[in-house]
Amino acid sequence: MRYPWRLLLLRSCPRSRLPILTQSQVLSDSVSSFSSLLHTQSFHNASSQSYLSNPQNRKLATNSLLFMNHKNLSFRNFSSEPAVEQKDPDHALEAVIDIFNKYRDGNDIAKELEVNAVVISHDLVLKVLRNLESNPDVARRFFDWVLESDGERLSSKSYNLMLGILGVNGLVEEFWVLVDAMKKKGYGVSGRVRDKVAEIFEKEGLDSDLEKLKGVFASGSLHNLAEKVCSTVGKIVRSEVWGDNVEGRLRDLNVAFSSDQVKMILENLGAQPTKALIFFRWVEESGLVKHDEGTYNAMARVLGREDCIDRFWKVVDEMRSKGYEMEMETYVKVLVCFSKRKMIKDAVDLYEYAMNGANRPSVHCCTFLLRKIAVAKQLDMELFSRVLRIFTEGGNVLTDSMLDAVLKSLTSVGRLGDCNRVLQAMEEAGLVAGGNMQRKIAFRLTHTGKKEEATEFMYHIEASNGNLDHRAWASLIEGHCLAGDLEKAFDCFQRMVGSKGVSHAGYPLELLISAYCDRNRAVDAWKLLRNYVKENQLKPWHTTYKVLIRKLMVQGGFKDALGILGLMKADGFPPFVDPFIQYVSKSGSNEDAMAFLKAMTSKRFPSTSVVLRVFEAFFEAARQDEAQNLLSKCPHYIRNHADVLNLFCSMKSGESENVAPVVA
Repeated sequence: MRYPWRLLLLRSCPRSRLPILTQSQVLSDSVSSFSSLLHTQSFHNASSQSYLSNPQNRKLATNSLLFMNHKNLSFRNFSSEPAVEQKDPDHALEAVIDIFNKYRDGNDIAKELEVNAVVISHDLVLKVLRNLESNPDVARRFFDWVLESDGERLSSKSYNLMLGILGVNGLVEEFWVLVDAMKKKGYGVSGRVRDKVAEIFEKEGLDSDLEKLKGVFASGSLHNLAEKVCSTVGKIVRSEVWGDNVEGRLRDLNVAFSSDQVKMILENLGAQPTKALIFFRWVEESGLVKHDEGTYNAMARVLGREDCIDRFWKVVDEMRSKGYEMEMETYVKVLVCFSKRKMIKDAVDLYEYAMNGANRPSVHCCTFLLRKIAVAKQLDMELFSRVLRIFTEGGNVLTDSMLDAVLKSLTSVGRLGDCNRVLQAMEEAGLVAGGNMQRKIAFRLTHTGKKEEATEFMYHIEASNGNLDHRAWASLIEGHCLAGDLEKAFDCFQRMVGSKGVSHAGYPLELLISAYCDRNRAVDAWKLLRNYVKENQLKPWHTTYKVLIRKLMVQGGFKDALGILGLMKADGFPPFVDPFIQYVSKSGSNEDAMAFLKAMTSKRFPSTSVVLRVFEAFFEAARQDEAQNLLSKCPHYIRNHADVLNLFCSMKSGESENVAPVVA
């Protein structure tokens, strides 16, 4: 066969769209995490595919049957679905405007349109845009949604309506971006839009934009002859099944095709990739143009989709065999498409292809792919390791930030338990997790109750480099405490002391003591602290002592709390007396007060100032009898101290004044 590309005619058939297909919409995943790192196909990069914000995408499925005879090919659409009753046009218009006013998420929009039985037709698109001239935000959201879900519903008239909305509302930058997008599709700016927008530009003093707008019409309704050719060729190719008639009409144009023209035509035919590929082959085999790097990349961008994957790889392999490179624009656009369709293996193949070329993807691309693999339906560690291998063989080095990003993705899908598998794979690829990363992993695992995984992580770090630092130990303990697993927390504390000693045990001990106290186990906390102080010479923080004293007093551990005063003194800390004074004055007895004062005693009774505070607290609590009993038990020098005598005398005189006189 002279033209092998003609086989495409036998292996494919053109797709036509049914007017009612809301139940067969397929929603793709959002790629916002990637769009922040790479140049995506958004409105602001002037892509002809999408120029506004990038909501969740949909592709309308089609059902078509091919009927063939020996003379020609004819196509008819049949649907197994029952006919859907069409709503009143005004209802559809009002419903669409209301839906796009209320909702921004693509899933919500699709659901509401289906609930309201609204079918987005070309006529409805025009009506909606005409009614949204004063509301550019909603208009942009609607236009972009239609562009992404079913771009064929948008005609030159639709684009011009949207262009007019942007222009009359002063969105100049976006206006010109859309003009460029229309240029690539072969659409011109209508005279009506030109006149309306020119009036706004003149009123706002936008002289340079006004001149630029006038230049749009310098060579007719389209920008130049090249775009006229692009538009004409696109219409011819789309108008009928490819055959001798189409080829004849194209030759009759008598056009000397340039590389740029072919690129524009291929982009114009993007919605019909099979026809685009047939044209791509035909135009070179007919001797009308010799393909270069630009045209190959344009063809690859058109074929970079799920239903053309084999043809895509054939074209890009052919491109490289001829010495051409994949452009970064092509890589990004196709990678975004693969990611949306969850074609992760193909995305990895594309990454490997690009990494073997001259235009290598950035480090962020590797992280993006690792995260996509992490949140896939099944965690494919073979694919994960393959990405790591491609990345490192390219001379790159894995970092903690990449590991952290992957762990966040695992967490987002409830798969943090696979953390150790991921860590091991990245370590085998050369990653050396730093102390800060170890702490994050330790805390995340324990805090989320992944006990076995946390233990495995601990053993793995110790076995691999024996350097789980004290801060990582503290993170393990903190996570277990927050998860309520005090036994695991205590076990980690014991292992830490055995491995690192007590020099850095102050913080984890306070975490452990606080956790015990928060669960009404202050007495157990006291026993733990006392044992480690005596047996391991551990020196708790001053705050740890204070926390434990407060909690013991609340949880009925007065006598145990008294024992802490001696430990504080031995460690050189000032005694913490406030909770004791408050307790004995309000609910304790004079015996409790004496026990407290004796606990404060070293060589002699506590200072007079402390004793005075106890007496004053008794008097403030109106417990004079307890104060008097305590005084009788104090040493002689306390009972005869001037300040003590003055305090008791003042309290007695105050009582006498409060006694009411007896009436005779």
